[in-house]
Amino acid sequence: MKKLPQRTCMGCNEKKDKRDLIRIVKNKTGEIKIDITGKQEGRGAYICNNVDCLDKVIKSKRLERVLETNISSEIYEDLRGVILGK
Repeated sequence: MKKLPQRTCMGCNEKKDKRDLIRIVKNKTGEIKIDITGKQEGRGAYICNNVDCLDKVIKSKRLERVLETNISSEIYEDLRGVILGK
């Protein structure tokens, strides 16, 4: 049986399977994207598929610290849409 990679959610700090989390990527040009496939190149950060975790990340600005850049509200709204399934 193959062992699944574990990643930590930035909102709740719980370790979960990589495939159960949403990945946010900062590529070499500094562009921030939501990586649904989990395979895009760049620095990645993970968050649960949960609005509460997203709210914690926004309030603490943890995503900005991890990716070392300012995150636009557009990215947060896109992420909220992905979580809510819109």
